[in-house]
Amino acid sequence: MPRTIYPNITSIRFFLAVLVVIFHVSQFSENQGLPYFNDWAVFQKGTEAVYMFFSLSGFLIIKQLYDEKKFTNSINLKAFYTRRALRIFPLYYLILIFGFLYYQVILPQLGYPVENNYDLLSGILLASTFFSNVFSTFQPGGILEILWSIGVEEQFYLFIAPTLLLLPIKRIKIYLVGFTLVYFSLFFSEAFSFLRTYNMLFFYFSFSGICALFMHKFKLNKSHYSLLIPISVLTIFYFNSNYFKHELGAISYHAISMILFGVFITLLSLKPLKLLEHRSLKYLGKISYGIYMFHPIIMQLVGFLFLKYQLDASENNLVSVVFINVSIIALTIITSHLSYKYFESYFLSLKSKSRILYQKK
Repeated sequence: MPRTIYPNITSIRFFLAVLVVIFHVSQFSENQGLPYFNDWAVFQKGTEAVYMFFSLSGFLIIKQLYDEKKFTNSINLKAFYTRRALRIFPLYYLILIFGFLYYQVILPQLGYPVENNYDLLSGILLASTFFSNVFSTFQPGGILEILWSIGVEEQFYLFIAPTLLLLPIKRIKIYLVGFTLVYFSLFFSEAFSFLRTYNMLFFYFSFSGICALFMHKFKLNKSHYSLLIPISVLTIFYFNSNYFKHELGAISYHAISMILFGVFITLLSLKPLKLLEHRSLKYLGKISYGIYMFHPIIMQLVGFLFLKYQLDASENNLVSVVFINVSIIALTIITSHLSYKYFESYFLSLKSKSRILYQKK
């Protein structure tokens, strides 16, 4: 089955990853007594960036599964999960192992004892079995806490692929609509408060999947494509303002976020944009998974050096803030590039080979 490549999507991942980084840098700097800046709303949008990551994943994965079902009248679950494992697992478990070693061994050896709010064995079991969103509620430390979103994503994958396999192709769209409406309602009900506690935001995935399945109805003409301009302006406003978050209740806030992200991604994927299709920007998007996973480690390193050498930021706070943010972003990109080239690429090559192998079968 031919694989569909959507334009512009890869580059957007990089911008979302940077939003997560600058959000966490300001939090980390404040907690460590370092100079920080978060007065602008864009520095507070790391969580919303993760929500859009969920929307992107739902858009791509559901469309991929639907097309496979339509093309072959089935879904090869083994092939699907093999590809997901080869993409997600290597870096996930690398960060997981380092995170536990860092908080349990390295920091205590350096004279920084860490108080655990969890049983170590239970924590390892939760995190290693993709219940990292549950594990993160124990606040195990930033390097481990960021794994929560990967856990949520994997949980959705475990649920959606078998479901779409079992459903008749003609029922998939209506099922996704019904699931999104029902799940959204359950998410905010008191009886299912654990869904909110563990950030099981599956409706972001499913709604964007709905958008992906209906996108073929969008004919590429000026009237439809021109919608991208106001939707893009609204999306930029969303990430540069706290209006939606502060002025709306949780239900309205998530409903608007879900719809806005799904529509924005759909319109963005209709036609290549020269800037977003630039080779360098697309590569940064390719390594965005590494940027997301490595940035807490780089934050710890930069923060440690800043404190160790007692860099005096009192006279020029702005310079220190810029230095901290730029150095963390730059070092994270370099680390992610090296990881992608010398570590992840091996598993990605296996992923490509497995795709070819299963197609031949």
